[in-house]
Amino acid sequence: MAERRVEVSGRDAAGFELPMLLFAGFRSIIDELHRDLAERGHPEVRPAYGYALQAVGRDGATASEIGRRLGVSKQAAGKTVERLERLGYVERADDPRDGRRKLVRLTARGVDVLVRSAEGFDRLRARWVEVLGADRVCAMEADLRAMVPEGAFRLDVPGWFND
Repeated sequence: MAERRVEVSGRDAAGFELPMLLFAGFRSIIDELHRDLAERGHPEVRPAYGYALQAVGRDGATASEIGRRLGVSKQAAGKTVERLERLGYVERADDPRDGRRKLVRLTARGVDVLVRSAEGFDRLRARWVEVLGADRVCAMEADLRAMVPEGAFRLDVPGWFND
């Protein structure tokens, strides 16, 4: 990440720039993470898969539960689960509590990509700290926490973009 400093007073910035810059920052982090994951054995992973794998969770979930967590239909969740199953990231198993239900569970490959993603996010944050400085990154995070509503860390981003 090349150092680029742009000084703009709050009065000079157009209102639409803030969400665009926030999204561009998000996009640059996600794109770089996925390049890193590809180099580390996960070239087929797409950003939406990360949300879906999080929605599966440690204990597994049904396709309906995954759909609700992602804010998409059961059918859309089912298609994503099928792709993840073909790629070896999840498996379907009988629910030990209810034999009529099928649970989607993470495989060792699914856990591996989540662990590598977490490590990648840590490396990317460290790079931002290297370029911007720890104080600025911490202040930016604190400012965003102050402005973001309670409960904003949700998995329904794929569904939200499709609304």
